[in-house]
Amino acid sequence: MSVVREFMTTNAWCIPEDQTLEEAARKMKELDCGSLPVCGNDGKLSGFITDRDIVVKCLAEGRDAREVRASELAEGKPYWIDADASIDECIRMMEEHQVRRLPVISAHKLVGIISQGDIARNYSEDRVGELVEHISAKEHMAH
Repeated sequence: MSVVREFMTTNAWCIPEDQTLEEAARKMKELDCGSLPVCGNDGKLSGFITDRDIVVKCLAEGRDAREVRASELAEGKPYWIDADASIDECIRMMEEHQVRRLPVISAHKLVGIISQGDIARNYSEDRVGELVEHISAKEHMAH
């Protein structure tokens, strides 16, 4: 049985919670991604921030991205998956929470990120089709 650590991207980048949203946006551009985990000074996951969060919860409200800290937008309980969890468990979690990327944790530390794309490149075509179909169907119903 395949586990998350086999498919994850190990060059995961975590935005420190005291960094500004401008710095987070620059890192997203550099990594060509739309979301990043936010970590505390202890290296533990404290949330997740998306490019949409920056636009809607900062810029659209007239706030300055050079002053707002990542910790201010890292709201709620972040979803994550253990590095030794099965890929099927990871897919179930993505479907349940309607997310395309999950931080991967081992020994209470961020060790990677797993995305829908990582799974698609490495897993059963039928199961990947189900994942994309379930997430896309629920996204369309929400709009």
